[in-house]
Amino acid sequence: MPLKSIRVLDLTRLLPGPYCTMLLADFGADVIKVEQPGLGDYARFIGAKVGESSAFFNSLNRNKQSVTLDLKTKAGKTQILEMIEEADVLIESFRPGVMEKLGLDYETLKLKNPGLIYCAITGYGQTGPYKDLPGHDLNYLSYAGLLDLMGKSDGDPVVPGTTIADIAGGALPATIGILMSLIYRKETGEGQFVDIGMMDGVIPLLQTLLPDFLASGNSPKRGSQLLDGGHANYNVYETKDERFLAVGAVEEKFWVNFCETICRPDLITLLNAPLHQQHQIKADIQNVIITKTLAEWVKEFADVEACVSPVNTLEEMVEDPQVIARNMIETIFDESLGQVKQIGIPIKLSKTPGKIRSLAPRLNHVY
Repeated sequence: MPLKSIRVLDLTRLLPGPYCTMLLADFGADVIKVEQPGLGDYARFIGAKVGESSAFFNSLNRNKQSVTLDLKTKAGKTQILEMIEEADVLIESFRPGVMEKLGLDYETLKLKNPGLIYCAITGYGQTGPYKDLPGHDLNYLSYAGLLDLMGKSDGDPVVPGTTIADIAGGALPATIGILMSLIYRKETGEGQFVDIGMMDGVIPLLQTLLPDFLASGNSPKRGSQLLDGGHANYNVYETKDERFLAVGAVEEKFWVNFCETICRPDLITLLNAPLHQQHQIKADIQNVIITKTLAEWVKEFADVEACVSPVNTLEEMVEDPQVIARNMIETIFDESLGQVKQIGIPIKLSKTPGKIRSLAPRLNHVY
């Protein structure tokens, strides 16, 4: 496996850090999860259980080992310092300054291991006026301007159905930063500090809107853009059975096919109509879509290239033939729990694929 020679000490908990180290572990990294004695990662107790820990925890911490250490004690510090000497990567998610108070900050640890790659994931990064503030995913989205753009033009901002900043703004940039640092170390022998602020990571997600604003100064309004539901050709419509159909007919060829399939060829020339006309076009399309069930519309568009799809429930998603073909829901065997379903690995490598080798470790499992 591509990361089989890499050892990672994971001092994080909950979602961003564990997701990052899960990706590394899936591709062979030896990830040792360091948890607080007696309590461990809070994620162990969130949601439905799989064995002793939650399904949420098991998903994020598969393929890892575990050790419990109290970093506030002399014995705990001594042991982690010994482990640092053989580690390639350390990742933590404490607020800025916490590791320094423990005597485990990067400047201290690099003296023991100059090749160490030290990654810190925090809400706002290690610098700036917000660096010491507490926060959660919604706060990072709101400060970054993304939350204000989510929702309908005549409604309030909409809370997303999953955590965007934690994963796309934190875990993924951290993973990329660690991998780039490993490449640099291979060339120079030097480690480095990877500073990941989740608010920072959200701002680049605005690639379809922010560059135009920076160039023109014209601020986009919620629900008025092509890709946020402001236009009829990129929207969601309710069906007769109170389900929903997603339409992503951005290009003209797909829009033509869509309009012809719903028997409204008169709408073809209105693809790029002004916003005030788009509202009427959406209403006209809704009046058509509501006349048939979701299954009927899926059948109508089965052989039509129009970028039209059903809005799946989770029950439907896990049975979707594309999900099955891509192995995005895997079933693994655990000696004590039997068959356990896990989210699959999204990165497909032809020669060195990732693999789910084990469920998450128990809290008191000794490394």
